[in-house]
Amino acid sequence: MKPTFNPLFISHFTATSCIGQGLQQTLDALRQGKQALKPCDFETVDLNTLIGEVAGVDAVKMPADMADYNCRNNRLAKLGLEQDGFNDAVNMAAEKYGRDRVGVFIGTSTSGIFETELAFRHREPVTGALSADFIYSKTQNTYSVADFTRQYFKLTGPAVVVSSACSSSAKVFSVARRMLETGLIDAAVVGGIDTLCLTTLYGFNSLDLLSTQACRPYDTARDGISIGEAAAFALLEKVPASLPANGVLLLGIGESSDAYHMSSPHPEGLGARIAMQQALQSAGLTPSDIDYINLHGTATPSNDAAEAKAVTAVFGSNTPPCSSSKGATGHTLGAAGAVEAVICALALQHGFIPAGLNTSEIDPLLNLNYQLKNSNQSLNRVMSNSFGFGGTNCSLIFGLAQNERHGSWQSN
Repeated sequence: MKPTFNPLFISHFTATSCIGQGLQQTLDALRQGKQALKPCDFETVDLNTLIGEVAGVDAVKMPADMADYNCRNNRLAKLGLEQDGFNDAVNMAAEKYGRDRVGVFIGTSTSGIFETELAFRHREPVTGALSADFIYSKTQNTYSVADFTRQYFKLTGPAVVVSSACSSSAKVFSVARRMLETGLIDAAVVGGIDTLCLTTLYGFNSLDLLSTQACRPYDTARDGISIGEAAAFALLEKVPASLPANGVLLLGIGESSDAYHMSSPHPEGLGARIAMQQALQSAGLTPSDIDYINLHGTATPSNDAAEAKAVTAVFGSNTPPCSSSKGATGHTLGAAGAVEAVICALALQHGFIPAGLNTSEIDPLLNLNYQLKNSNQSLNRVMSNSFGFGGTNCSLIFGLAQNERHGSWQSN
């Protein structure tokens, strides 16, 4: 099958979540099956659920000239950007290509809404006016996290935020790819950031979607999600003439919107199936070429069932090894796609399939090759699924550079 997609080089990447800050901590936590979800003690929230909180976010200091951006979401973004030398890599790309030739494409669901929640508590009691130091455009505004990232690096290229619920930071890879293909930019900072807030915790609770224990994707007794927070980033560039053997490539992207229901997936996983099929087609691959699937795997009864039906519709009854990393990180919502892309990149580079944490009895009705134990095995290509409210679906395929024949699409 001929690919319809020019692969992109993921030259640098990083992730920060409750299981660790940076790649080494993240990899170690996955290998060790680290239990990082904890009983909810976030701010004033009174709910019987578990959360994945990143330590040290409140201690992050904004640069003096960026004080207006100070909110939990942007602080976590800054913390994430400064792991694994990622900020140095972006600055090097800006020097190489020009600061107007590097784009910023970020996914988030609620951005800095926690800052607004705090601001509303301190309204002027008579007029109801918000405090003068609350700056909506630099904090809650959905675009604020991309604006912060852009200003942090003094970039002047295109900047876009995607807010499509839980597929947000998977879809930014597609936005960046289109910008690179059209020649508007030469490199792209893509990523996802979402932080804990009352809106999501109480909101998901009102939908009866929160579990009272650490979430158990694909378990017979799965009963809901555990909300987490995270920041993950990748630097996308066109494929250079020389690639490191363990370099990671973005090989394919599939997107769909089934619009079945505002908060429930299509019961047969129609949109999810289309996204996976499109990703395979764009990469010129067949289902048998995929060695591992990082499932969306939220641990709600309907989402896992719908995804399982979609996976078996595409891959047949003999599915590749698969797991959901949300048992480790929690569901990081708008950051999930980027976090799981980084986990897939680590899996490729280290020949490692992470187990689905907390799951003890796989639901036999879902009929997937779900991994309950970590395993070491060589991986060539992996798929990552991200499916959001409203049927906004995205599947990404990544591969190791040493296994790809890329002569026909190498950049000069």
